[in-house]
Amino acid sequence: MDAVSEECKRALAAAEFLSAQSAASLVPWRASIASWHATTLRPMTALLIVSALACILGEYLDLRTLVYVAKPLATIAVILIAARSTHPVSGRYKALITAGLVCSLAGDVFLMLPGDQFVAGLSSFLVAHLLYITAFVRHGGGLRDPKAALVFAIGIVMLAVLWPTLGALRIPVTIYVVVIATMAWQAIARWRLLGTADARLAAVGAMSFLVSDASLAFGRFRGELPGSTVLVLATYWFAQWCIARSVTPSRTPR
Repeated sequence: MDAVSEECKRALAAAEFLSAQSAASLVPWRASIASWHATTLRPMTALLIVSALACILGEYLDLRTLVYVAKPLATIAVILIAARSTHPVSGRYKALITAGLVCSLAGDVFLMLPGDQFVAGLSSFLVAHLLYITAFVRHGGGLRDPKAALVFAIGIVMLAVLWPTLGALRIPVTIYVVVIATMAWQAIARWRLLGTADARLAAVGAMSFLVSDASLAFGRFRGELPGSTVLVLATYWFAQWCIARSVTPSRTPR
């Protein structure tokens, strides 16, 4: 009995030691995350909000110089939120999301330039969504989640509404709608599988992206609605902020 008691004591001591070591190992992690919040997330989010408001104001007042400065600056702020993450959910996820944001910046520039650069902008965002899909699939995406795939119904409705006015752009727009719907599907499936706060942010961002692109497409092919500029840009940058924010865990890792 003494031998058994002694073994139990040793096991308890070992468990306490491991628990203390685990808690101690989280101290630098938490400090690093706190530092990222203070030096990157908060200031870059503030820069995003100010730049986004300036861009929207520039669009309404037709101040093109203001738009040319503020629009890329807002997206650059979002890129830095992802790129400067000190403890990402994974290095690959961070790289893919950051690359997608850079492609989105290219799309922003194409769509704001004089002349019709719609196809170039569409192509840039298409590549961005493909990168997002890869990030979601390789970090917990659920290809077999049929419930999350219901998001394709939104894409079908979008195409049905736009189809009569798409003309020669029917094929590229159809491809884009399929890709962005797939991106949203995988973001939602990943959230349903992982159940983490950062995965939820990516899913919310993906759905917000759908709203933004649907509003943009409706305005281009069916006619502008009152307040559509605010809706398109606000949901777009909110989407990108959520996706960039998803690079950094929102809670202590298990």
